[in-house]
Amino acid sequence: MGYTKTSRPRIFSGIKPTGHLTLGNYLGAVRRWVREDQHRADALFCVVDLHALTVEHDPARVRRLTRQAATLLLASGLDPALCTVFVQSQVDEHARLSYLMECTATDGELRRMIQYKEKAAREGARGGSVRLSLLTYPALMAADILAYGTDEVPVGDDQTQHVELTRDLAQRFNQRYGPVFTVPRATHPEVAARVMDLRDPVSKMGKSHAETAGIVYLLDEADAVRRKFIRAVTDSGSEVRYDRMEQPGVANLLDVLASCTGGKPEVLAEEYASYGALKLAAAEAVVEVLRPIRARHAELCADPSYVDGVLRAGAERARGLARPRVDAAYAAVGLLPPA
Repeated sequence: MGYTKTSRPRIFSGIKPTGHLTLGNYLGAVRRWVREDQHRADALFCVVDLHALTVEHDPARVRRLTRQAATLLLASGLDPALCTVFVQSQVDEHARLSYLMECTATDGELRRMIQYKEKAAREGARGGSVRLSLLTYPALMAADILAYGTDEVPVGDDQTQHVELTRDLAQRFNQRYGPVFTVPRATHPEVAARVMDLRDPVSKMGKSHAETAGIVYLLDEADAVRRKFIRAVTDSGSEVRYDRMEQPGVANLLDVLASCTGGKPEVLAEEYASYGALKLAAAEAVVEVLRPIRARHAELCADPSYVDGVLRAGAERARGLARPRVDAAYAAVGLLPPA
């Protein structure tokens, strides 16, 4: 059908510019992209800015955060010589294919998506409503993945349902119209760290949270990192032990320390006699992990033409990969070829 695959698996993963990137984003996903995925696979990493439009937003802020996210991905170690880094809205095939995915999905499937149900219920309780794009965004996510013949989608537990929907849509489309799409699979790498909010250790550290006291951002100054860890919520008692159920605050600190140092949280727990000592150790480990990222980010900000060039080349390659498959999908459903 005019498109080819490399012998290596193809990976697609995206990050949404709805807030400043956090330590959780880095330890949970980006670091693995840098250390593993870009080396072993034909990997595409995308700032999915269209997804940021599903909620109320400030256009200037979305634009600013999109560029910041792309710059931080490069500062973290993604190498344009090894992978493709680009911005979603700069490749029209995402939006083109999204409509076909909406035509393939059912209303019931989209309304069963947990994130939609939760956000719609929350807004409804406030007397408000959600945008239609929040309901249909799993169709756009499916398009993001399927446009590239993706084999693997590294995701957290909260996105597994959307990848399952993507698989269903790919299979349904192929059965109805012919074999156009690769059916992807979700992967859950064991090495990915799950970083929780320092002030609310039963909640994931999220870049969109209104309360930021427990969130460590990749661009936080060293002193700000230390303050956040010193004020981290721990647990009743004083014994340092790794128990996610009974001591979630301490367990989160141990997970962060282990992820930054390469140790095991159960073993590290034996090295600290107090919560205070553990907080200080975790803070310093994070400061050291973030130091080179912040330094490289400053260098890239001083040379914006480099980032522009990377994104331009990335979009060009992504467009070249996606267009033949999306054109094939348009033809398969009965649409005329481009004029």
